[in-house]
Amino acid sequence: MSIYFKVITITFFIIILIASIFMLHNTYTNKTPLMAEPYNQADKIVVKKGERKLLLLKNGKIIRKYKIALGFNPNGDKKQEGDGKTPEGIYYISGRNPKSKFHLSLRISYPSEQDKKEAELKNVSPGGDIMIHGLPNKKSFLGTAHTLVDWTAGCIAVTNTEIEEIWSLVENGTEIEILP
Repeated sequence: MSIYFKVITITFFIIILIASIFMLHNTYTNKTPLMAEPYNQADKIVVKKGERKLLLLKNGKIIRKYKIALGFNPNGDKKQEGDGKTPEGIYYISGRNPKSKFHLSLRISYPSEQDKKEAELKNVSPGGDIMIHGLPNKKSFLGTAHTLVDWTAGCIAVTNTEIEEIWSLVENGTEIEILP
């Protein structure tokens, strides 16, 4: 073997080792970030489905912006369980799960009473469990590449680092407006 090939091989294995250590570190670190100071808290979340953007606002001004992935069938409003759509309308953050299958997750108050009535008229389930969440556990290496395709069942997905930041800046009860 040439010296060039040996250097490339050793460099490759060092990169793999460093990446493995980083991934193990992310797997075993505490997933529950601290809450931000109240003066840094967002008072509204706006999701622009068509632009694949999630905005955190404070007093009407954008304080953070994130690229997102949506449900696998993103056009239009969620009408029933299993349709792969992300709902549209005004909701609020109704809870949080620090032990989520998707790193961390913030529950969205879907379905509203109106969503339930509309589904009942069609004799279907409106669905539920709509979240803002990170990447599937043990898949954080996907990073921002996850936004290349809409892949959730109707949720709003960001990277793990981004959900940690959102988690720290958004309190339960924060309004979320999801636009087409």
